[in-house]
Amino acid sequence: MRTVKRSIHLITILVVAGTALSPIPPDWKPDPRPNIIYIMADDLGFSDIGCYGGEVRTPNLDALASGGMKLRTFYNNARCCPTRASLLTGRYPHEAGMGHMVTLAGAKYEAGPYQGFIDPSFPTIAEELRKAGYGTYMSGKWHVGERREHWPRKRGFDRYFGLISGASSFYEVTPAERSKRFYALDDTDYEIPAEGYYATDAFTDHAITFLAEHRQKRPGNPFFLYLAYTAPHFPLHALEPDISKYEKLYEAGWDSIRARRYRNMQHIGYADSRYTLTPRTKGIPDWEGQTDKAQWVRRMAVYAAMTDRMDQNIGRLVAALKTNGSYENTLIVFLSDNGGCAETVSTEGRHDPSRRIGEKGSYSALEEPWANVSNTPFRMYKHFMHEGGIATPGILHWPARIRPKKGFSDGIGHVMDLMPTALELAGANMAGLPGRSLSYLWSKKPDVDRTYCWEHEGNKAIREGRWKLVREFDDAGWQLYDMKADPAETHNLAAKDTARANRLLQAYLAWERQVGVREFKGKRYGMEK
Repeated sequence: MRTVKRSIHLITILVVAGTALSPIPPDWKPDPRPNIIYIMADDLGFSDIGCYGGEVRTPNLDALASGGMKLRTFYNNARCCPTRASLLTGRYPHEAGMGHMVTLAGAKYEAGPYQGFIDPSFPTIAEELRKAGYGTYMSGKWHVGERREHWPRKRGFDRYFGLISGASSFYEVTPAERSKRFYALDDTDYEIPAEGYYATDAFTDHAITFLAEHRQKRPGNPFFLYLAYTAPHFPLHALEPDISKYEKLYEAGWDSIRARRYRNMQHIGYADSRYTLTPRTKGIPDWEGQTDKAQWVRRMAVYAAMTDRMDQNIGRLVAALKTNGSYENTLIVFLSDNGGCAETVSTEGRHDPSRRIGEKGSYSALEEPWANVSNTPFRMYKHFMHEGGIATPGILHWPARIRPKKGFSDGIGHVMDLMPTALELAGANMAGLPGRSLSYLWSKKPDVDRTYCWEHEGNKAIREGRWKLVREFDDAGWQLYDMKADPAETHNLAAKDTARANRLLQAYLAWERQVGVREFKGKRYGMEK
């Protein structure tokens, strides 16, 4: 029988407020090593936040970006589970056992690259930082191991609150979700309150509580926090005061908003002359011809409200850091787990047609027309290896070390670089990892041409320096792009530069063999009309 714990947010908030201001022991001595916070959004597109050209109100993320640096090119692994596995282990997802998606707790699995949980033979960032003397905390979406022996507390986190599995209602756990999507507080099953619950707020409540407890119990030790929001992943759920900010705005439609974002990206210095606004994806209709505009407006307004609410909560976290004196010596990194999501959820049967999109009981997704806006100016979406699938906003903020940088940093980063970054700052061993510490971005270490590879559901890519070779799983042809001259991937050079394309292909195939990629047999997941 499950052990059930109930909580009321008012109590949580009072505990947070009281503990954050409590005095620390008189013998406290600061550790010079920085605190580290990694914040991950879920299904956030490249241009959704203000400092990357979006119209959504994100003043707190914008402030972190203006007070630190924002990367022009930062990569994830195109989908939730593979990206999270790389963040936690510093390895390619196939190496870590997450070549595809998580396996359910009772399902059979074959050990290896597609087993569906992080391989115990690879230590996590939390396990390594704990050994280095850090307090380790996580709040939010886990989604890299559903069996209890693979839960966060078994993989190095001192405290955990969140959703063990994937996407879920932001207000409740519905009967349809209960069998495979569930919450935990540390090692105990957790039943969320029947009323007054909103996931984004709750994840932040617990994160702040964990840090307040850390300050009381371990004031001489630095901390690591992994805050993994589910916003703005479907289902589209948001609070009405937040939604109301955006409904009028999105009446302009997806063509107008996408063009406006591109102009904004030009204005802020991101989309320079090398960036072409890619054409609207084939199959997306013209906005003016839509007969159900109100429903489409509502979708995007709710999505924007979810992103807005996440930003509000990041502001709460930053305020707590300032209150307890941790702000100056805390590295904060913000990213998304994949590009904007074009999936549909019409087959999942969870939507109550009597409910408006955004309300409790509704269950809708953004879908392709707005996802095309979400990834402005890039091509494709979550699942795919064009930039629309793997490029993420990348914000780094650390007042004690990172000087504010105007514009965008041209250095390239990857989600698997986050573990070696943390280990270097903690003074821990980071040998043998395929990534590189991002400290080169704010130190005088030279930049180097790097090689990264990707595969998910038969979508494949390799980037070596300025060159990128990419293929969609249902397209036999490989495409070659000069990412320095054509970062939006509009001019395929494969037919003109066959020698380079073939060399990159051989390097990619060697990587496939090394990490155990297997042939994908499926379809363009979740984008059926």
